[in-house]
Amino acid sequence: MSDPLLLRVLDPEQGPRYVLQEGETVSDVHDAIGSLSAWLAASVGRTAQAIDDLRAQAAAAETRWPRGEFALPLLAPVDEQEVWAAGVTYEDSRKARQEEAVDGGDVYARVYVAERPEIFFKAQAWRVIGPGGKVGIRSDATWSVPEPELGVVYNPAMEAIGFTVGNDMSSRDIEGANPLYLPQAKMFTACCALGPGIALRASREWPDANIRMRIERDGKDVFRDSIHTGRIRRRIDELGDFLGRTYKLPKGAVLLTGTAIVPPADFTLEEGDVIVIGIDGIGELMNIAQVV
Repeated sequence: MSDPLLLRVLDPEQGPRYVLQEGETVSDVHDAIGSLSAWLAASVGRTAQAIDDLRAQAAAAETRWPRGEFALPLLAPVDEQEVWAAGVTYEDSRKARQEEAVDGGDVYARVYVAERPEIFFKAQAWRVIGPGGKVGIRSDATWSVPEPELGVVYNPAMEAIGFTVGNDMSSRDIEGANPLYLPQAKMFTACCALGPGIALRASREWPDANIRMRIERDGKDVFRDSIHTGRIRRRIDELGDFLGRTYKLPKGAVLLTGTAIVPPADFTLEEGDVIVIGIDGIGELMNIAQVV
């Protein structure tokens, strides 16, 4: 049985609302959710039960649509959550970071095997771009790429309750010049996209899924690759523990878990490029690149 998909949508009359897609039915569960922050807080210590309760409320919802007829636009599936990211969680990522670093990148080799993972802040919820939106290319960068990543949704107790698709837009030349430039390489206008929704699953195991990305330019694919989630070195509970260690996240959080899909060194995004990232069991996230 596939995981139910929690979607945040824009109703033209009522504003942002939450619906649950399960099988071929989409149900209005906004009153049951209230806000994602409140629902995540209420799920502490009972993640599996919280998901089961929401599915039951969806089955009993008065407002329901056939999946093929549901047409409300999708928003990024966050409301007040911080978005963080982990780096160098795949061996291929370690190699790529070392290759891009002008000093040889020994720091990346060391963090790959270290007990403490690399975790960095990415974006506030209000800055996150949703499906179909425009993601940013830094105007002062010369080597910009999207990074397709599996995102873990944690509640305030750092218990995983779902997964989403993430695009961690990055300026690789800036980070490669000096690791201390990481915040500038990772945080800028429209630097993060999430969607299409949150596949709800109370799990401490990575989903058995392929992560795929293709980049389209002028109607033709200019890059395509995939990787399996089984290649992630870190554990879900390990990343959650370090993210929440001595740092409270009362609204919950989304943690992007790193990438191993790295376009070649001679590739950089151009304005108008279409980026499509898909993860089995969650769906596809499509965005368009623009210079910011």
